[in-house]
Amino acid sequence: MAIGPYPATRFRRTKQGDALRRLVLETSLGVDDLIWPVFLRDGTDDETPVPSMPGVSRLTVDRVVSAARDAADLGIPAICLFPYIDTSFKTELCEEAWNPDNLSNRATRAIKDAVPEIAVMTDVALDPYNINGHDGIVRDGRIVNDESVEALVRMAVAQADAGADILGPSDMMDGRIGAMRAALEDAGHTDTCILSYAAKYASAFYGPFRDAVGASGLLVGDKKTYQMDPGNGDEALRLVQRDLSEGADMVMVKPGIAYLDICRRVKDRFGAPTFAYQVSGEYAMIKAAAQNGWIDGDRVMMESLAAFKRAGCDGILTYFAMDAARALS
Repeated sequence: MAIGPYPATRFRRTKQGDALRRLVLETSLGVDDLIWPVFLRDGTDDETPVPSMPGVSRLTVDRVVSAARDAADLGIPAICLFPYIDTSFKTELCEEAWNPDNLSNRATRAIKDAVPEIAVMTDVALDPYNINGHDGIVRDGRIVNDESVEALVRMAVAQADAGADILGPSDMMDGRIGAMRAALEDAGHTDTCILSYAAKYASAFYGPFRDAVGASGLLVGDKKTYQMDPGNGDEALRLVQRDLSEGADMVMVKPGIAYLDICRRVKDRFGAPTFAYQVSGEYAMIKAAAQNGWIDGDRVMMESLAAFKRAGCDGILTYFAMDAARALS
């Protein structure tokens, strides 16, 4: 691309005022780009703050319904549910995961009854229900793949039965997308979308999330035998290709800010709807720095979200969704 020499070319010309800057803006962020992750807890008309995530709380179902109404009123298109399960429901085989009346499924039905216009996304992973804190079933110290997939399929169908619009398999077991898609078709859920956590890394950025869902103290070992090594990029493309071929409608890269290069490579290679998750650790760092007066929290929030769009993402799961929506309005 030929660029004229100075002074014929002055890049500052288009920066002279707000109107000119808006006219040449290459990347824009809108409320339609946001999915709001929320945490659930049992009880009525109550909430519990998550200490490692300032401004985030676990909400009872009635309060989640009210939160969903507030999100819809701001134009946020989707809310994503993550349950905090009492330890008494956690088992080796994770049976509570496909209970039609478990916390997540009750919340899904309540939201769809009260706020039908907002899409409900659910998490398909066993860690909230697993006494070992893993995303798959543990046998003799190993996370077994195929038995875990069978459990995840039952979980996915139960969530679709409850009215979930989008299923988010975040487990990283091999073959789970194809198995879920086949089961959903057999169950008549032909229109239920799958947003696959296709490139999910074994990251240190997940710590506050595990606090929020009550998995931190239970996790035995680590998740490196099924989540991705942070040093790998080509593998992410192979995983995305596999999940799309098995029936995923959309794909996700997780975490977000540290993996913007993966977001761009996925979007450029496949052109499929591509999402990123601005995870708990990324959120917590921004909030903590802002609370200490080290950064302008609102500006950094918006700058970080714009980076996902610039990297090719079609949308972002972010705990900043409500604040960002208010700022955008």
